[in-house]
Amino acid sequence: MSELSLQRFTSRLSVSPPPARRLGQRRAAVAAVLRFDRDAAELLLMRRAERAGDRWSGQVSLPGGREEAADADLVSTAIRETREELGIDLATAALLGTLPSSHAIARGKLLPMTITPFVFHLAAPQPIRLGPEAEASFWLPLDPAARGELDADYQYQLGPFSRRFPSFRHQGEVVWGLTYQILQSLLRQVR
Repeated sequence: MSELSLQRFTSRLSVSPPPARRLGQRRAAVAAVLRFDRDAAELLLMRRAERAGDRWSGQVSLPGGREEAADADLVSTAIRETREELGIDLATAALLGTLPSSHAIARGKLLPMTITPFVFHLAAPQPIRLGPEAEASFWLPLDPAARGELDADYQYQLGPFSRRFPSFRHQGEVVWGLTYQILQSLLRQVR
């Protein structure tokens, strides 16, 4: 039996307003999509397609992206981006909560953009249809992640500089950087 039950997520998460937009700062949203159909919490992740101009090209991430003028709010951004990248419609999913916003960092540089994670429960299975920004998707089991069973080091090379970062490794995929930080924040809140 999983200790990370839907009831635990529901009781420990809440929806809070995202940070207000500041002059010159962009906002983005990501979706932490959970399922519990195997009596255990799993979270949907994607590996971004290799694309010129994408700062996070080829990395594992949560589905999401920049807010657009047509988005009613950042929740709408997370829903739209998840549909575009993975073909999953979160309009019928339960919004369980909001995690703290973070500043975007790419290739070692702080960007003028905040990223707000929203946690959804996908009650009914939906087929995943990868969009052009996604190369692959997988479900990360959260109980082993919470117990430290997926912990690993990731060595990041930026030009002549090399640095180690904490990460999760699962089925050949490496979850590190901001995605890893968001997942650790989620696990801290529900433990």
